[in-house]
Order: sequence, then structure tokens, then C-alpha cells
Amino acid sequence: MLLKTGALSLILLLVSRMLGFVRESAQAAAFGTTGMGDVAVLMLTLPDWLTGVIASGALTYVLLPHWASQTPDHQAKTQRRVALWLLLSGTTLAAAFFVLKEPLAQMLLNSMSRDLLPLAARRLAFSVLTLPAAMLAALWVIRLQHEMDFIGMFSANLVVNCVVIGGLLLIATNILPIDALGLLAICVWLAMGLRLVWLRTRLDASGVEKNVPLKREMPMTMPHTRLWLWAALCTGLPLTLPFVARTFASGTGEGALATFNYAWKLVELPLVLAIQLVATLVFPAITRAMNTSQCNADGLREVSQDAIEAVRGALLLAWTLACAATTGLQVGANAIATLMFGWGRMPPESVATVAAWSKIGAWSLLPQALIAVALTALATLGRMRRAAAAYGLALLVLLAVGAWSSGSGAMMMGGLTGALTLVAIMMLLELRKTGFRDQQQAYLLPWRKMMTPTLTMLLFTMAARMGWMESLNLKNLSGVAISVLSALVVVAISYLASQELRAELRR
Repeated sequence: MLLKTGALSLILLLVSRMLGFVRESAQAAAFGTTGMGDVAVLMLTLPDWLTGVIASGALTYVLLPHWASQTPDHQAKTQRRVALWLLLSGTTLAAAFFVLKEPLAQMLLNSMSRDLLPLAARRLAFSVLTLPAAMLAALWVIRLQHEMDFIGMFSANLVVNCVVIGGLLLIATNILPIDALGLLAICVWLAMGLRLVWLRTRLDASGVEKNVPLKREMPMTMPHTRLWLWAALCTGLPLTLPFVARTFASGTGEGALATFNYAWKLVELPLVLAIQLVATLVFPAITRAMNTSQCNADGLREVSQDAIEAVRGALLLAWTLACAATTGLQVGANAIATLMFGWGRMPPESVATVAAWSKIGAWSLLPQALIAVALTALATLGRMRRAAAAYGLALLVLLAVGAWSSGSGAMMMGGLTGALTLVAIMMLLELRKTGFRDQQQAYLLPWRKMMTPTLTMLLFTMAARMGWMESLNLKNLSGVAISVLSALVVVAISYLASQELRAELRR
């Protein structure tokens, strides 16, 4: 039963992610890279971004462990108190945005024309009014995760994406006599409402808060405020980096924000479907290995060799997949961008820019692969503060790059890659300090094993840059197929050359 539920949940997760990229494709077709396209991107992402920075990650890291030690009646009371706090916070932020909508819209869309700015401000304010609903939905999703209702949890995103995709297709075909941004705002509200209805239905089906006496005199402890703060920083800062880079890029002209957004989505596709999935799958193995570690005479935990090998294997696997994904984008970014965005109102020159910027952002997959595994290991040690400090420094670096480059999209994509590289280095150094150092080779990273996928990736990249791939007799294959084949070759060569990688894949 558990295996069947897990497989179905994984399928729903993958379908949800793929629908998210279909949504981006429909959005590009409906609005293109215009000023209205910039507004549409913010209307669809701003409420969820604010929710992710303020609540979603903090709820996961704080409430799940807290609920694990509580009885059902205490869980219900905690949930209601947190729900009240989230609704008040969301309502306050939404009201503040509504009052200050024009200066905030000018800050987020600093190249917007004066004629379009008032309309953009109203539509953004209307979408941000869904923030209380988004925050409440985030809490209910975490509660479903606690109840192990993964099907209900992942299906919620399917509801949102299906509604928004339907609205975008109506906009692209121009069927209804209503302005495009107005129709999109209605779809956002409808999607948020239906998501709440779906989540509430699943919570009722699981019996949450039913027949639970909520007495006022019932004692209850809430997680410490400091814990909320560090959890919010550790999960919010990673979401802030691409948001800041995209905001700087919007200063170069109308449509630049949308172009940067589409380019980064091409990078996120393999990041979510492969690299972050690896980190999720290896988390139990690292946790089990950490349980074999013992404390020394000073009371400090000494990391066992089993834990070191588990992290080294995960780093090798994540790095190999990152090299494969980077290869695929370097070889086939133009074809993939054309497939996803080369229709509707997207002009060919904008598609070419999306492909060019995504090639730069593809290099960020390498440090992000290391971050995904390192952050998992640091979480098992409770060293999340260092991770927050690393992301804080990276944010300062990105702000400096944005000010120096005047918001050039290519420069911001490169700055984002450099900032993430800094985070990866700082996290790996922190792991060395905590004892993650191979007792035989004195290195945590398996450098020699990582060289095979790295060199293969560089050879494919050089071949693509010099036009060698086009000179081969591959005319019967599409550019997307060549991209996929190139990525698979990187994985295959690494698999054959590394016994450790074969062992990791068999885990």
C-alpha cells in the first residue's frame, strides 16, 4: 500500500511540475515578452513567492517536527493558532501592497511605461489580495504532509495549474471580450479558491480537527520565534536570489523580466526533476548513516565513515546529473526554447534571447547540485544558520552585480550563477568543519570520479559552441532529441567509468 501511494505521489509530483512548464509556455504564447507579459509573470508568481519566503519553508522545518511530539488535540490547536497568524499577516501585507501599489509596481517593473503602470499596479494589487488564501493553503498542505496524504498534497498544484492554463489559452485565442490581465486576475482568484476547497476536502476526509476538544485552558507550547526566523531565512533566501536577479533584469526594458523568467524556467526544469529529486531520495540514507555516528569525549558528534560515504555518493550522483543537464541545455537550448516558447505572441528574437540566457544559467546547475546534497547533510546536523549566512552573503553579491551591470539579463544570469557557486563553496567548507572529511583521502568531494562527467560535459559544450554537432549527420533527429541524447551519453559514460556511481544508483 505504501509503495503504491509513493509511486502515485511521485507521478503526481512530476505531472504537477510538467504542468507548471506548460503554464509558462501558454503564458509566453498569450503575452510574449511585452510589458503586459512582465505584469503577467508577477501576477502569477508574486503571491506564491511571498508565501514561500514568509511561510512555506518555515512551516515545513518548524511545524512537522513540532506536530510529531504533540497529541491530535494539541496539533489542532497549534494549527488554528498558526492559521490565524498567517491570515492576519497575509491580510496586512496584501492591504499594504494595495495602498502602495503604484510605487511597489514601479520598483518591481522599473522599465514599465507610464501609460501601462497604473493598470499594472491595479492588476498586481488584485492578485496580491490572494495572499491570505495562499498562506492558508501552505499551512493545509503541510498538515496533509503530516497526515501522509501525499496525493491530496500534490494534487493541489494540479488544480491551480489547470485553471491558469485554461485562462491563458483563452487569452491566447482572444475568445472572450475582456482585457487579458483582467481575465488572468480572475483565473488567479478562481485557482486559489479551488485549491482551498480541494485541500479542505482532503483534510476533512482524513479526519483532521474532527471530534477534537479545543479547550481554552488546555496547555500548549508553540515553537520559539527564533526557530521560525532561521527556518524562514534558510528557505526564503534561496527563493529570493532569482527573484532579485529577475527584478534587476526588468530595468533594461519592457519584456526583459518575462524573458529572464522564461530562461530561468529552462534551468529549473532539470533542477527540479533530477537534482532536487536526488537530494530528496538520499535524505533517508544520510539520516540513517548519521545515526551510526557517535559523540566524542567533548560531547560533539563525530561523523562516521558510513555517513561520509553516503554524502560522497550523493554528491557524485547529483554532480553527474547536473553535468548531464548542463550538457543538454548547452547543446539544445535553442531547440528547447523554440519548442516551449516559440509559438503564439513570442517573436523569434525573444526566443533566441531566452536560449542564450538559459545557457548561461545552465552552469548554475553544478553548484546547485552540490548545495542540494550539502544542505541535506547540514540539516541532519542542525547547522542551518550557516546555510542562511551563505545565502545572505550571496544576496549581497547579487545586489552588487545588479548595481554594477545596470540589470543586464546576461550579467544577472551570470551573477546568479556566481552567487550560487559561493553558497556551494561555503556549505562544503562548513561540512568539513563538522567532520565530513574522508578519513583516507581527506576530501569530501570525490574529485577523481567527478572528472569523468565534467570532461564529457565540456567536450559536448565545446562541440556545440564550435558547430560540430550541426556538422554531424543528425538531420533526421530534432534538436531536442540531440539534447536528450547528449545528456544520456554523459550519464552512460560516467556510469561505465565509475563503480561508485553504479553502487549509488543501485541504492
